[in-house]
Amino acid sequence: MSAPMVSLSARIHRLPIPADPARAERAVPSDATGPIRELLRGAAGSSPYLADLIAREADWLRPAMEDPEAAMDAALADLPDTSDRLGPALRAAKRRVALLAALMDLAGAWPLETVTEALTRLADVAVDRAIRALVAEGIAKGRLPGLGPDDVGTAGGMVALAMGKMGAFELNYSSDIDLVCLFDETRVSREDYPGLRAGLVKVTRAMTAMLQDRTDGYVFRVDLRLRPDAAVTPVCMAMAGAEAYYESLGRTWERAAYIKARPSGGDLAAGARFLDTLRPFVWRRHLDFAAIQDAHDMRLRIRDHKGLGGPFSLEGHNLKLGRGGIREIEFFTQTRQLIAGGRDPSLRVRGTVEGLGRLSDAGWVPPDVKDRLTAHYRRLREVEHRVQMIADQQTHDLPATPEGWARLAALMGEDEGAVRLDLTQRLEEVHELTEGFFAPGHAPPPAEDDFGAEITARWPTYAALRSPRAVEIFTRLRPEILRRLREAAVPAEALASFDQFLAGLPAGVQLFSLFEANPGLLRLLVDIAATSPALARYLGRNAGVLDAVIAGSFFDPWPGRDGIMAALDRLLAEARDHEARLIALRRGMKEWWFRVGVHHLQGLIGAAEAGAQYADLAEAVLRRLFPLVAEEFARKHGGGPGWGAVVLGMGSLGAGRLTAASDLDLIMIYDAGGGDASDGARPLATRPYFARLTQALVTALSAPMAEGRLYEADMRLRPSGRQGPVATSWASFQSYQREEAWTWEHLALTRARVVACAGEGAERLAEAVEAFREDLIAGRKADPRIAPDVADMRARLSQAKADEGRWNPKAGPGRLRDIELFAQGLALRAGSAERATAEQLRAGAAAGIVTDAAAERLAAAADLFGTVQAAARLLTEGRLDPSKVGEGGRRFLLRETGEESLPDLEARLAAEAEEAAALIDATLGEFNEVN
Repeated sequence: MSAPMVSLSARIHRLPIPADPARAERAVPSDATGPIRELLRGAAGSSPYLADLIAREADWLRPAMEDPEAAMDAALADLPDTSDRLGPALRAAKRRVALLAALMDLAGAWPLETVTEALTRLADVAVDRAIRALVAEGIAKGRLPGLGPDDVGTAGGMVALAMGKMGAFELNYSSDIDLVCLFDETRVSREDYPGLRAGLVKVTRAMTAMLQDRTDGYVFRVDLRLRPDAAVTPVCMAMAGAEAYYESLGRTWERAAYIKARPSGGDLAAGARFLDTLRPFVWRRHLDFAAIQDAHDMRLRIRDHKGLGGPFSLEGHNLKLGRGGIREIEFFTQTRQLIAGGRDPSLRVRGTVEGLGRLSDAGWVPPDVKDRLTAHYRRLREVEHRVQMIADQQTHDLPATPEGWARLAALMGEDEGAVRLDLTQRLEEVHELTEGFFAPGHAPPPAEDDFGAEITARWPTYAALRSPRAVEIFTRLRPEILRRLREAAVPAEALASFDQFLAGLPAGVQLFSLFEANPGLLRLLVDIAATSPALARYLGRNAGVLDAVIAGSFFDPWPGRDGIMAALDRLLAEARDHEARLIALRRGMKEWWFRVGVHHLQGLIGAAEAGAQYADLAEAVLRRLFPLVAEEFARKHGGGPGWGAVVLGMGSLGAGRLTAASDLDLIMIYDAGGGDASDGARPLATRPYFARLTQALVTALSAPMAEGRLYEADMRLRPSGRQGPVATSWASFQSYQREEAWTWEHLALTRARVVACAGEGAERLAEAVEAFREDLIAGRKADPRIAPDVADMRARLSQAKADEGRWNPKAGPGRLRDIELFAQGLALRAGSAERATAEQLRAGAAAGIVTDAAAERLAAAADLFGTVQAAARLLTEGRLDPSKVGEGGRRFLLRETGEESLPDLEARLAAEAEEAAALIDATLGEFNEVN
């Protein structure tokens, strides 16, 4: 707290008024003059407690007021190490810190945060010194089995966690301190554990007794009841037991309590490790709107328990727990932190004012609400301090008598009437700003007709509606859900799709709470149900992705591959081990995938943009996943100097246009230099090393986990196909492509692109692979074998792929696959490194192989078929049949293609395919005639 020396007299901005001038004169030193004298008179004349402190500490106070910060530091320094001397020294420190903080507060010389920090620093020092002294004595006397002299410096692994206001450096003037005392049981053997636990329980009780001893004042009242299951557990318990309790039985109020928790005394490092283990308990992965109801229920229980539920009256009103009080602001802040802090680490702060600021910055609290609640919080805390300063009582009640009000107003240095009016207005506004969040009004449900009665009758049997609380929330939502479903283009179809969504939910409380707090999500869900039953079914299995919709950036511009990687990095930073990182990637991928689908479905982007975004997402995932897999693999098997591996994205991934249901076509290429084997604890020869690394990557992509799978991976485009090794050395890849590869494999390379790297030599390898690809393609320019090979492939595909109907946009002459194959042939014949179909067609035109007009017609046809393909993959998990996708799906198809009716679209698809096939036939035919 040290700062440049500025005396208290130079910082006085306000003065209390003595309510009892006679007491003031008796307490104030005769040599006090000027503003300092008026400050001391006002404090002593309105607070019997401060009058006593001023008289007792007069000799210390004189120099302290010349440099308050230095006096504060000195009061907490040079404390004795033995418990018999420490208690009296801490009580003396308490008197001095309490007096100095009060005078700085009353004078306006310290802001609220500095006052509460000074009080909290005293608590931290007292707790830490007491624990360390008592543990040292216990070790010296052999009362702490398993511990020796080397354990004194870390207090034997015992730590006191500061909870509540102490944890947030927000202690009020006459505050209890809430502690949870734990110890690291791993430091001793199982045999020593019972004796150590018993010894540390005695240490905790002795510490509490020391701080509460009233021989000559007291230091702090101590409350140990926030520990797990306090009625039956010891006052100091093992960390493993506490962790097990929170993981299995922890409640929302305990999660809220740990927002402010921090290690305060003893083994601070062990305390920090314990808090880190509780992070998943406190900060849930998904937006937790169920916490709102939990917090509201707790507020009501507190009010009932304290008898505070009656009509509002300023007389005797509880500033902390009453209507519009301090706790309302704290609950308002903490509950929002619980809701969103799992997704946004920036919200994980302890202080109330800082928490409001962070919530406002993140868009969870409007700036004007943040400003008003912050101002009210500061003012109510200042008044609370003055209420407590009068007699050093842990009270939050405003005066109930005229004399009490006169004394409080005098201590504040303000007019009583103005204080009353100000407090009334603030308490009312706090109530107004917070009550609607916790207890929004619910209109009585309208009478239901028999709409969908057969379907809705089975809803109570679904897993999501098993718990009474889920039923209670859903009952409030049901009328609005049914109203919106009735407004769909075809209500029965929308209801059936919503029913599939509801049936797929494993639980309901969290999601229904999310809908209740965010009505806009219901509109989105009904839109999805009315348009894409497949996406609605996906939501039923992955409802957590809805969090992303209200996380603040769902409708922002697309951030690109690098932006997605940055978002994935933030998720990965929260994961503790390899499995957690795989789950985090799945969670992030699903949210971004859902975003692309919703944007496409709602017309915010078209099929081409959606395809590019799905490809960005897949590449971002691979660029983050492959290094993680390689690192984990190297942890077991090592690696080699300069080793590197790259993943080639083939097909649609390489071309940068995927659909909602695309697999990933991949090839692994590695370069181990001259190395023969890895250098790890379990070394492998290079070939099996990279083969198993490839298998590990495929498993990481496609293995079903708690959050599902990432992608299905297809490695069949590798050299020699299924017969070849799953990973190919760089030398073998070059040799194979130059000497053995078929034309179709070179066609596939026209779309190949490095999408992920791992190892110190990977970047160099990636550059070499791309240079080789471009050189290989350039070397095939004007090769007369390409056109007949393409014609032969077309014939084989036509024979192998049965006609799936006129609504299949991919298979068949002149449709998407046919045009893509032809475009790849053009790129190879033109020696062009272009990957996208349209650009490959234009490269063929630039080389004089096709006319510009033909290239543009084929590009337009490919775009149409690609648009229908993208829509089909979003609307249905199987073959596109417009008669089965529902009215919403049919409208989506027509909107995407710009057609007026399905017959018009069907005719256009047929015409475009016929024309495209004719153009391809003509081009290949001309070439064959010439050659």
